Amino acid sequence: MDTTLRESALHLAARGWHVFPVAPGAKRPPVIDRWESRASTDPDQIHYWWRQAPYSIGIATGPSGLVVIDLDTAKPGQPVPQRWAALGIRSGAGVLRALARAQGTTLAPTYTVSTPSVGGWHLYYTTPPGVRLRNTQGVIGWKIDTRAYGGYVVAPGSPVPPSAYRLIDGRDPAELPTWLHRALTPTPPPALSAPAQPVTINLSSYVGAAVRGECHRVHTAPSGQHNAVLCRAAYALGQLIGAGFLDETTARAELTTAADVLISADCDCTPREVARVITAGLTAGARNPRRTTTRTSHQGAA
Repeated sequence: MDTTLRESALHLAARGWHVFPVAPGAKRPPVIDRWESRASTDPDQIHYWWRQAPYSIGIATGPSGLVVIDLDTAKPGQPVPQRWAALGIRSGAGVLRALARAQGTTLAPTYTVSTPSVGGWHLYYTTPPGVRLRNTQGVIGWKIDTRAYGGYVVAPGSPVPPSAYRLIDGRDPAELPTWLHRALTPTPPPALSAPAQPVTINLSSYVGAAVRGECHRVHTAPSGQHNAVLCRAAYALGQLIGAGFLDETTARAELTTAADVLISADCDCTPREVARVITAGLTAGARNPRRTTTRTSHQGAA
C-alpha cells in the first residue's frame, strides 16, 4: 500500500498537530467517531489507523492549538456584496487583505495550504496558551470561515477531487494577529439566571485593592501559566474600565509593570506578547462591565 499519507500524518503529528483518518477522496466524514477527542499525535496509533487504507488526513484544529482561516471564492453567478464588488474583490482572500489594510497592517507569511476550490486557501495560525476559540462562519468577513475547537481541516497531500490540498508555504504557523483574535473572541453572553445583586462598596478602596490583587497574581504567576494569568487579570480590570471605575492608561501601566518579571523569566514571554495579551484582556473585560453600587466613607461616623 502507498505509505505517503501515513508518513504525512506522522510528520504532522511530530509538529504537535492532532490527526485522525478521514474518508478517502472526501472532506468528510471522519472514519472514527468522537474524532476531536480521539485525534492523536501517537505514532503507534497513526500506524494503526493508516495500516490498510490510504485515508485522507484530518487535523483537529482546537487540540492542535491552531486557528485555520478558510478563504473561499464566489461561485459563478453568485452575487458579491456591494462593498467588495466596488473594490473588485470576489474572494475571501481579497476581503482579508482589505481588512488587514484597514487595520494599518498586512498579513504576515504563515503556513498556507491551497484547497481544491479554485482560489481557496487555508491559513494556519497558532493561538495563545489557554485561549479556546470556536469555529466561525462569516464573522471576520464575506467568504471567510475559521476552524478552531469543534472543527478540523483536511491536511495537505490529501486527494480530494477535483484536485487536492497542496502545501504552499511550510513555515511554522504565525501567531494569530491581535486584530483577528479580537474579532473572533465572543462577547460574554448575558447571564441566564436572575441578575446578581449589586455590591455596596467604597469605590476608591475597592478599585485600588482590585488593581493590587490582580497585579500580585500576575507578578507571582507560576511557570507555564503566564499568559492565562495575565489574560484573566487584564479581563478583571477591563471590567472596571467598562464600568467607568478605572481608566485604561492606569490599568495598562500597572499590568505592564507587574508583567516585567514574566519577561525576565525563563520562558517565551516577550514585551510584544505581554502587550498583546493585556490589550485582548482589557478589551474583552470592558465589554462586560462590573456592576457595583458605591458609597462614600465618612470620617468619625458612629
